[in-house]
Amino acid sequence: MKLFTEQRGSGPYLVLLHGLFGSQDNLAGIARAAESDFTVLSMDLPNHGRSPHTDAMNYRQMAQAVLDSLPDDADSFYLLGHSMGGKTAMQLALIAPQRVKALLVADIAPVAYEARHNQIIEAMQAVELAKLQTRQDADKQLARSIAEPGVRQFLLKNLLKTGEQFSWRCNLAVIAKRYHEVQAAPKGEPYTGPVLFIKGANSDYILPEHQGAIQALFPQAKAKIIHGAGHWLHAEKPAAFHKIVLDFLHGQAN
Repeated sequence: MKLFTEQRGSGPYLVLLHGLFGSQDNLAGIARAAESDFTVLSMDLPNHGRSPHTDAMNYRQMAQAVLDSLPDDADSFYLLGHSMGGKTAMQLALIAPQRVKALLVADIAPVAYEARHNQIIEAMQAVELAKLQTRQDADKQLARSIAEPGVRQFLLKNLLKTGEQFSWRCNLAVIAKRYHEVQAAPKGEPYTGPVLFIKGANSDYILPEHQGAIQALFPQAKAKIIHGAGHWLHAEKPAAFHKIVLDFLHGQAN
């Protein structure tokens, strides 16, 4: 499988992986910030954005899809993933450690989580696509279950209009069917390279009780906390996020 990839900049390769219901442009800010020093590869993960749809959503297969989509000369690369993309990045480092120069994980831990997105999945499934006249119609339908305008606008980035017909660009049916795979933890032998976990102070995705799982798989892991930010730390505090990422990458490159 070849994933849709946006490439910019020059220098060592840096691969960026987005979260659930997202796409490669979610991390466009850090891509722009890094392009002067790195060749940035921003990928749409399987069943998302402009990448192919498949019946699988497990992390080993998604990690392999990322590897299969790299340029031929990308023997090694830096890797950054947010949320589901962070788990995919962790899994990739576990199965191909010799290729990952350093790993950055944004606000996710290598653990199995309880279901957090059932309401979102059900709300998206409930949208009557055939009856939509405008994107505002879809927003009104989502608002029945999802109060936060920002969450609805993020989800509506998946709404595609072809002619007069609306559809979800993401593979919603498979995401719903395979959501248990998204909840799961990455697995493998420890990755002993440099790792930085970046946590939003207001987020509960990385907790003290996750430290054991982090150290077991990533014994060299360090952590940074961005105060005033939640799970969407790269969008809520972009300047702080960019500085942490670039300081870490430059520290590894030098």
